[in-house]
Amino acid sequence: QVQLVESGGGLVQAGGSLRLTCAASGSMSSFIMAWYRQAPGKQRELVASVTSGGRTDYGESAEGRFAVSRDNAKNALALQMDGLKPEDTATYYCHARRVVTPILRYWGQGTQVTVSS
Repeated sequence: QVQLVESGGGLVQAGGSLRLTCAASGSMSSFIMAWYRQAPGKQRELVASVTSGGRTDYGESAEGRFAVSRDNAKNALALQMDGLKPEDTATYYCHARRVVTPILRYWGQGTQVTVSS
């Protein structure tokens, strides 16, 4: 069982920056790691993902403003968010999906990001 623990959320003004981090309790070498977010009344959506080899993918809302990275040696995932907008307000979740069988998925407990206008 892998545990994912997010940190770094908070309250920031529009245009500001935040850096989220996710610490995994075990090796993530066989996992794609990702950030998702969910705003009240909305579906959870992909923010960004990164493979163990460093290939990244971004949701439309994050493209050009956010940067995802991972440190395989430290089993850590990060999300640098710049140019934050009020519509970025959401709970951000760390996610890990194992890419070899058995396919396993893990979620963190979430960290709140609030962007004021």
